[in-house]
Amino acid sequence: MSTKTDKKGKPGKPGESTPPENGPEILFYHLERARLLDVLPSLLEKSLQRGWQAVVQAASDKQVEALNSALWTSSDDGFLPHGAAEDGFSDQQPIYLTQIADNPNSAAIRFYVGGALPDQIEGYERIVYLFDGQNDEAVSDARKQWKRFASEQLAATYWKQSDGGGWEKKA
Repeated sequence: MSTKTDKKGKPGKPGESTPPENGPEILFYHLERARLLDVLPSLLEKSLQRGWQAVVQAASDKQVEALNSALWTSSDDGFLPHGAAEDGFSDQQPIYLTQIADNPNSAAIRFYVGGALPDQIEGYERIVYLFDGQNDEAVSDARKQWKRFASEQLAATYWKQSDGGGWEKKA
């Protein structure tokens, strides 16, 4: 992670970062044993611990509403701080939920879930693409995205759930 600097070359605010020069780090998470709502909260918590703002892009308004409700009770601490456009203060949300390609909170990391396809990936430190391994269409879409990133010469890693429930890097 590169730290942002001001015009005089001094470090920026804690947690601020600039994207890598050769594009964002791209991670594919193949969900086979756990549901999205079992995995996403811990990934979001880790992002916040790094000092990163996050955007989660779903494929529909209905999915955004479901995520918005679920994240209120998903953490051991009670909830993950988040909001969507209708909640207001979009630029101040540590985790912003959306169904469009906006980034009002200047997030360093963007999650694509529920069939949302990565379109605008520039300007991020990390892109995380989570897909349902039980859904043939989702697996097919993930393969297409993997090939797309490879053709653009962007480095991507592929993570699959192990039998024990952890994550194993497969590619």
